[in-house]
Amino acid sequence: MNEASEGGSVGRVRAALRAAGHADTIAMFPAGTRTSEDAARAVGCAVAQIAKSLVFRAKGSGRPVLVIASGVNRVDLAKVSAALGVPIERADGRWVRETTGFAIGGVAPVGHEVAPVVLIDAALMALDRVWAAAGSPMHVFETTPAELVRLSGGRVVAVAES
Repeated sequence: MNEASEGGSVGRVRAALRAAGHADTIAMFPAGTRTSEDAARAVGCAVAQIAKSLVFRAKGSGRPVLVIASGVNRVDLAKVSAALGVPIERADGRWVRETTGFAIGGVAPVGHEVAPVVLIDAALMALDRVWAAAGSPMHVFETTPAELVRLSGGRVVAVAES
């Protein structure tokens, strides 16, 4: 069994999807899906349909904040802070891995080691289908925006830069 595809972080995502009653739509792309552009090219969809997961840290508490945004949008940190009512800061790769259990480029919206506060960019809700990282920089899963909200327990807010 390949640890990257069947165990470890991808296995956690698969288990979380199954536990939530979501179909196992995880697909592996050996060329990689690390960036939104890479993922869209691999899947054959528009970059906007990539639901990228960005991890930030709440200042003071250090609680992880997961922002799921459309692959074409940049996240406005002031809007995220306003939605949460607390300031946030960027998180480095080491902290992201230690806190979520995922490496940057493979952070999934589910299966986190420490449950994050989740915000979902309102722009994603206009799409029919989206693809999100599934635990590694080579794995994604297909879902709908409504399912993404349900699976992650996230709150839909406008967090994209204007």
